[in-house]
Amino acid sequence: MNPDLEKLRPYPFEKLNALKTGVTPPDLPHIALSIGEPKHTTPSLIAEALQTGLENGLASYPVTKGTSGLREAICDWLTMRFDLPGDSLDPERHVLPVNGTREALFAFAQSVVDRTRSALVLMPNPFYQIYEGAALLAGARPYFVPCTADNDYLPQFDAIDAATWNQCQLLYLCSPGNPTGAVIPENTLQTLIALAEQHDFIIASDECYSEIYTDEANPPPGLLQAAATMGNAGYRRCVVFHSLSKRSNAPGLRSGFVAGDPDLLAKFLRYRTYHGCAMPLQHQLASIAAWRDEEHVRENRTLYREKFDAVLNVLDEDLDVARPDAGFYLWPRTPVNDETFARELFAQQHLTVLPGRYLSRTVGGVSPGAGHVRMALVATLNECIEAAERIKQFLNSY
Repeated sequence: MNPDLEKLRPYPFEKLNALKTGVTPPDLPHIALSIGEPKHTTPSLIAEALQTGLENGLASYPVTKGTSGLREAICDWLTMRFDLPGDSLDPERHVLPVNGTREALFAFAQSVVDRTRSALVLMPNPFYQIYEGAALLAGARPYFVPCTADNDYLPQFDAIDAATWNQCQLLYLCSPGNPTGAVIPENTLQTLIALAEQHDFIIASDECYSEIYTDEANPPPGLLQAAATMGNAGYRRCVVFHSLSKRSNAPGLRSGFVAGDPDLLAKFLRYRTYHGCAMPLQHQLASIAAWRDEEHVRENRTLYREKFDAVLNVLDEDLDVARPDAGFYLWPRTPVNDETFARELFAQQHLTVLPGRYLSRTVGGVSPGAGHVRMALVATLNECIEAAERIKQFLNSY
């Protein structure tokens, strides 16, 4: 067996299940705020395109590169959404469809890390655990960049020294952040691109939450946008990951894409061809319909704003919590140990949240996730309000 498998830690939800073992909650409907699985209705246009694709999409093997129609739809969306130069993206060279960004974020490290020399993979802390697993199984060492309230929950890039940057081969970004919702400013992204050139590393930007934000006039910037604005319209060293799971409430479709540096993507395509992970044709047709429609995405944002408004109206005076810049998570500070908070909340109110320490690593004696819990506002509006009322009751009686 690959000895690196022993380095993988239990997934956050394994820890959560263990935490709740032996607890008998009250006879109340269970409300789960622990998992970031969208529960809004999947747009009918996606289901209709999927059904149409089933009529003949099962008769042929899909190709790893995807259809030209899907790649064109993705390039058009990227150009429109991030105001990219109209001729900067070539559907033949700059984009690859993937079966959800989780598998692509993992696989990317396997294809770009050079095992013949000491390698660091930098990532935010707290973080999406796939980044760590990808680094370990690529033969690299994870390096955790803390995201704390002192820095508005943004990674503290200024604290990284030149020696660390020199060992960095891959930098994972997550903006908007999971779990914090913090958005990395465009000028910071440009600083990181300059550092990547100076120190010879690649930036992989997980932008899966980019389409859920508060202000319609100020969408979160993206890495490709930052690159183009600074004159890097070839997107050298820059790769972004996007998904329909959150944007279009289609987590079961397992559809996303990788876009950016064409030289990197050419090598990643070779890896994926051997990996055997082509997107089914019917999923590609459904994805085209989704990427070419913005109305359902605006409606989705409206639903999340309503839930944030309602939940924060209930909790503002009782819990140390603030509206995030983007995404659908709340990241409140807990008045007690976060594991204790989560366990007792489940025991008293049959409500599940995720302890923040399960999403971070302890470095220098400090776990940036400790003392927080993650709450995913993915349930219905009424369920989210009910959850907020139960949390308020729990806090007032604790």
